[in-house]
Amino acid sequence: MTENYERQELHDRLSLIESMIAEGRRTTESWGWTFVLWGVAYYVAIAWATWGSGKWAWPVTMIAAGMLTGMLASRQAGRRPETTMGRAIGAIWIALGISMFVLFMAMGFSHRFETHVFVAIVGAMLGMANATSSMVLKWKAQFACAVVWWAAAVAACFGTEDQCTIVFLAAIFFAQIVFGIYAMICEARRRRLHNASAGATNG
Repeated sequence: MTENYERQELHDRLSLIESMIAEGRRTTESWGWTFVLWGVAYYVAIAWATWGSGKWAWPVTMIAAGMLTGMLASRQAGRRPETTMGRAIGAIWIALGISMFVLFMAMGFSHRFETHVFVAIVGAMLGMANATSSMVLKWKAQFACAVVWWAAAVAACFGTEDQCTIVFLAAIFFAQIVFGIYAMICEARRRRLHNASAGATNG
């Protein structure tokens, strides 16, 4: 009797953990647009720093992207209930965003914007955030993004400045824009299935 109760309790706990992980992944998929938005923001900042004012490029672009993200996120948060897993994953990315903003601003104003060091640091930070999120959510696709960023961080320590820039641009494309679009597609597919099942039930 006691053994059956403990087995059932363990099963219930595992089911709860799995449901929380699934909900966390769904929440991350619903924020796929932020990956695309920040990927585009990185491209804008890089182009501005290359052909314009390197001192202001990253701080201004990051502030603008942060404000736009905040406005869109506040609208989305009102339509979706907050979960413990969602808050945990969100905390990772908020902490990363603050860290990167402080870094970009300091490097820009101090004129210490050295490409190799910059890409290595950013790659390592984004790799850590993606890896942490993917391990919590058990999401292989996001762990692949972490690998891309880590590879960019390592590659930034070798080669020329042009090669370093190319690696950074490629990492942004695959680990930000492509992954963000993939997450958005996953969410759209899930919504279609949900609507279809809801329609079948009502019918």
